[in-house]
Amino acid sequence: MKRFLLQSTKVTSEIKGFRGFRANRESGYLQANVVILHKDLADDFEAFCRVNHSPLPLLYRSKPGEWGCPPLAEQADIRTDCPQYCVFEKGQLVSKVASLAPYTAQLQDMVTFYLGCSFSFEGALEKAGVPVRNVEQGRNVSMYTTSVPCVQTGVFHCPMVVSMRPIPRDKLDSAAQCTQQIPLAHGGPVHIGHSALLGIKDLSQPDYGDPVELRSEDVPVFWACGVTGAEAIQSTKPALAFTHSPGCMFLTDQEDVSHQASGSEECPLTFRISDNLLHYSMASRRAVQRVREFEQLIGEDPGQRGIRALFVEDELLKACLSLSHSSSVLITTGLPTHYMYDPPDETDGPPGAIAMAAMLQALDKRVVIVTDKRAVELNRQIMQDAVDKGVIKSAVPIMSFDSSGPDSALQFLCHNGDLSKPRFDHLVAIERCGRASDGNYYNMRGVNLKHMVDPIDDLFTTASSVPGITSTGIGDGGNELGMGKVKEAVKAYMPNGSLIACDVAADFAITAGVSNWGGYAVACGLYVLNQCAIHRRYVQRGLGLPPTAEQRCHWAESLPSVAKEEEMLRILVKFGVRSGKTANLGLEVDGLTFHPTHSGIIQRLRDLSMEEVHQE
Repeated sequence: MKRFLLQSTKVTSEIKGFRGFRANRESGYLQANVVILHKDLADDFEAFCRVNHSPLPLLYRSKPGEWGCPPLAEQADIRTDCPQYCVFEKGQLVSKVASLAPYTAQLQDMVTFYLGCSFSFEGALEKAGVPVRNVEQGRNVSMYTTSVPCVQTGVFHCPMVVSMRPIPRDKLDSAAQCTQQIPLAHGGPVHIGHSALLGIKDLSQPDYGDPVELRSEDVPVFWACGVTGAEAIQSTKPALAFTHSPGCMFLTDQEDVSHQASGSEECPLTFRISDNLLHYSMASRRAVQRVREFEQLIGEDPGQRGIRALFVEDELLKACLSLSHSSSVLITTGLPTHYMYDPPDETDGPPGAIAMAAMLQALDKRVVIVTDKRAVELNRQIMQDAVDKGVIKSAVPIMSFDSSGPDSALQFLCHNGDLSKPRFDHLVAIERCGRASDGNYYNMRGVNLKHMVDPIDDLFTTASSVPGITSTGIGDGGNELGMGKVKEAVKAYMPNGSLIACDVAADFAITAGVSNWGGYAVACGLYVLNQCAIHRRYVQRGLGLPPTAEQRCHWAESLPSVAKEEEMLRILVKFGVRSGKTANLGLEVDGLTFHPTHSGIIQRLRDLSMEEVHQE
């Protein structure tokens, strides 16, 4: 068969102003990227492909001097079977040629790598009813060098290259689902949304290929790209190397993989996880369903407070997805409802905060806890006891926020107050007294606690205008920081609602029967999502290896447990912290005894978490 098909029109080439042709995406056959290296580099490059599978899905590695590739095509000759080739010397592109036949002597000691190509899934997109804008516009796909480093292996290192296709918002799930099933053509997306999160400054200026225009309803969707192989050559600088010219693919004899897609992998779903940036995440349908079960469980209302009126579907899921993408998290807690006691704080809030911090630590995220200045030393002592008793592996820094001027919050959140350099990418408030519309802070009885509360709310209001910072509020009554997102429901349905309703909104508002339960559910949700291969791959941009057994064990050990949470409550009682509703100094939260109410919720959350793992 003819090894390649040429389109009738030229397309802009992708390296240093050259022009060339690309293979016909409608050929109906699997297409491949090509990298040709000296045999001494072959083992390192194969290992590089294995650990960076999404940009470099390995279809076949030839023997030295082998022109054919029997598993992929009969009677192939790699010297002539691409429409155009790039010739690299010491990492520099020196020419583009129509044939490698003049290099036959050098090729005797070289190995050819055939790598999957995203052109192979464009047919699958169309069959799923997803428009392919680059085809509609008669252009090559847009490709960009990102700021995301591939995992270095041996001498090979480079930034990942991605291709971008504009996808209508209502087709995101379809695009993710049909490409996820085709791992040999790069698999599912590695990023959906704002290009700057990949280090791409201007979508209209691709590094390779042609600019492709987005329509008003489109979202930029990015897939790992095989041109990463050319980047690896340029970074590693071998004496001589060859690749196909980007867009000028090797055409195999195998039918397009869009006809062979397996339905065995779990179905991915997409969710927007940021309000101030266009940013989406993905997880399997099974993982999503499990987190939704957590959300229903913590919505139980044994205290008969009517909190179901504040419930917003999928707030827990979106908060967990967003936190899973974070690298640095600020958690705040503290509601001094017992103003007549010393300390005035309650047992709801700190246990949930530490449970979240423990899981975030296990996932290698930086965590700090911010509380009122009056309570910093108390919380440091509680934290040290929690470490000593095994509730959390290592101490989380405890700090306060001092509002000394109009820019205090911005200086606290961002390095030198620079909006482009945030210190944190997610803020979480759990059972933290929130500012009402009149500027005061109330407990559920309508008592003003303003004299005991620092204006940590300012961090949340400022964060809403800082690109890249997302926020979550966890509450059980509506007076908590972040619950301003549901303040109209608080005013309508909660006792004293028109007075006590928090006026400060978070991006996500998690409602729970007891706020601690919301913290436990976040920890469990993070655990389930990071056990999900689809989500984990997406968070890692398709790079790296699956988590090790040791990592999985560490995550499991960081889940809330009845024993740890009972110990945490004993620590709080030791320091004089009381139950919120009754002021009892005992194993009680919000007037509900630890056994059987809280212990039962914790065990059920834990059992659901572990059930997800056992099904994997």
